[in-house]
Amino acid sequence: MNKTISKTKLQELPQISDRVTFIYVEHAVINRQDGAVTVSDSRGTVKIPAAIIGVFFLGPGTDISHRAVELLGDAGSSMVWVGERGVRQYAHGRSLARTTRFLEQQAKLVTNTKTRLRIARKMYQLRFPDEDVSKLTMQQLRAHEGARVRGVYRKLSKQYQVQWNKREYDPDNYEGSDPINQALSAANVALYGVVHSVICALGLCSGLGFVHTGHDLSFVYDIADLYKVELTIPAAFEVAAAYQPGDDVGRLARLRVRDLFSNGKLLTRIVKDLQYLLEIDSDQRIEMEPLNLWDDKEGTVAYGINYSKE
Repeated sequence: MNKTISKTKLQELPQISDRVTFIYVEHAVINRQDGAVTVSDSRGTVKIPAAIIGVFFLGPGTDISHRAVELLGDAGSSMVWVGERGVRQYAHGRSLARTTRFLEQQAKLVTNTKTRLRIARKMYQLRFPDEDVSKLTMQQLRAHEGARVRGVYRKLSKQYQVQWNKREYDPDNYEGSDPINQALSAANVALYGVVHSVICALGLCSGLGFVHTGHDLSFVYDIADLYKVELTIPAAFEVAAAYQPGDDVGRLARLRVRDLFSNGKLLTRIVKDLQYLLEIDSDQRIEMEPLNLWDDKEGTVAYGINYSKE
């Protein structure tokens, strides 16, 4: 007798804070066994409960079954197809949200120049907690941030005794850069994946950025920039300092930031920062909402009703 496995209800899913940040897999076969995904390679098979995965990075050589994708989708786990060593993002799967409530708030704020500038300033204020940036223009804010990041690079270069020239990132020639730039690229892409998964889980649009614009990941870059100086940049210098010829720098960087993301409870922090930046009440939850029709007088009216008077 076959056991029927019902689809998990949205309210039954673990909170974002209860999930691991990300899992990276390459050169493996991914399948499904009950409520877990199985990852098999030459070393054996590992079972991972789908409900605990925040974002699943699928690297080169991965073969995933339809049933595994179905399970991950039902569990609200994001899937991201990435390049070798996880340093290039190709595509992503649908995530948890089934409501446009937060998306509408984001669109409202980003399409008005005054509110967009206000949110952008709030983003920079998070980076400069001891300064008042409420009167600075975008040009002044960018210059301020540029000086801060250059200072961090110089400081960490001296601290870890790692030579630093400039930031170089060519997604088509990862091997062409030095170890510190390779580590930065791998660490930052891991951060982008985690941020992207939270943005999707809240039903927000990854392309509607307030500081960055014109790219389908503009908002991801906006939010990720809040954490680089604290997390990925120091982690990259730490990895580069311990680098030995023959080491897989990208793998070492991913492992280092994975530990940082887990210990620092980054997922919960991203959710809170997004709620603060987009002025969303903290008690609003992601819940299934009914499909409605827009009405210019009443706001919304019920879907599935024939409104003809005849």
